[in-house]
Amino acid sequence: MNKKTVPFNEEQIRKIIADYPTPFHIYDEQAILDNVRKLIKAFDWAYDFKEYFAVKATPNPYIMKLLKAEGVGSDCSSLPELELCDKVGIHGRDIVFSSNDTPYEEFARAMELGALINLDDISMIDYMTERGPLPDWMCVRYNPGPLLKGGNDIIGVPEEAKYGMTREQVFDAIRILKEKGVQHFGLHTMVVSNELDPNGLINTAKMMFELAVDVQKMVGVNIEFLDFGGGIGLPYRPEQSFVDYDVLSAGIKKNFEAIMEPAGLHKCRISFECGRAITGPYGYLVTTAIHHKHIWKEYIGVDASMANLMRPGMYGSYHHLTVMGKENAPLDHVYDVTGSLCENCDKFATDRSLPEINDGDILVIHDTGAHGHSMGFNYNGKLRSAELLLHADGTVTKIRRAETINDLFATLDFSNL
Repeated sequence: MNKKTVPFNEEQIRKIIADYPTPFHIYDEQAILDNVRKLIKAFDWAYDFKEYFAVKATPNPYIMKLLKAEGVGSDCSSLPELELCDKVGIHGRDIVFSSNDTPYEEFARAMELGALINLDDISMIDYMTERGPLPDWMCVRYNPGPLLKGGNDIIGVPEEAKYGMTREQVFDAIRILKEKGVQHFGLHTMVVSNELDPNGLINTAKMMFELAVDVQKMVGVNIEFLDFGGGIGLPYRPEQSFVDYDVLSAGIKKNFEAIMEPAGLHKCRISFECGRAITGPYGYLVTTAIHHKHIWKEYIGVDASMANLMRPGMYGSYHHLTVMGKENAPLDHVYDVTGSLCENCDKFATDRSLPEINDGDILVIHDTGAHGHSMGFNYNGKLRSAELLLHADGTVTKIRRAETINDLFATLDFSNL
């Protein structure tokens, strides 16, 4: 269970809205810091533990800089994400570049920044060597396929997922890379996303420890870097519970000591590349009720839309809703809460029991701190919202302004019309 609360009251949020009109995403700075510190502390037993924040989750330099000060690196998958790292001052093996179907110029920029390159496919070895030298450090991504049962709706079952190499390809890739002069090797996988069962995450780590030992036996290479991906989930529903970092850590430690240490691999870096688990629970989409509709159902229209938060429409995902000032009111009305896109899936909630909502009420949509603003789009000419950072003293910093129509039209040339 987790209590869905917000870090402000109605009076405070209305004062913020007076300066920054809805809709906007707002992030709780102190909660993010407390959370990432808790994760890092849970793994203080490890010789070398690293959290790489998944930039795709919240690609904002203010958030990245905040995490960098805690020793957190970046997991990147595109050229713009690499450029964000450069602007924030994140370089070297504090960056993992994990990408698929990747143009060479993106690899080149990642290598220029000193990033740890994580190859998604064995064919990329020839592709890269035909265009330039390989770096000293390389990582390969593993897809266990049918060897691992399960998966989920976000990432798919492993044998149907587009990511990574087969077990045999992992061995072959490392052999080839070794022959080509690569000196340091890592292994990566991500077989689930938004996983709330610690045992699933622990078993992923165990699988990777066993693979590292097999690489040592079959290829004669000591793995120096293991990345378990960013699968740690968050409890979107109140009846769900957060992953206990201490339980997760203890399970991974037990397998590390049983598998890695006897093989002399005790100095291997172990890492996660969490995004959702770091910022997700501590971001909120704030929106205003602007319309009521009564037909076969009761609808509440708000000034946000799927363009501000895609997950409910894309995945059917649950996001909790709080009506400010009515936190303790009876949940005696059933609504669909909708945006204004020309798409019927543009709904933040369906058949949701909520307090009575009036025009002008402020609705807060929970758990939008990751894959919220970053998945925004401009369909229907919708403009992406501002992002705000809420500090511990209650003050707010605008860390991204809202888009304007001029922004939307910036790539158009009207001069020849």
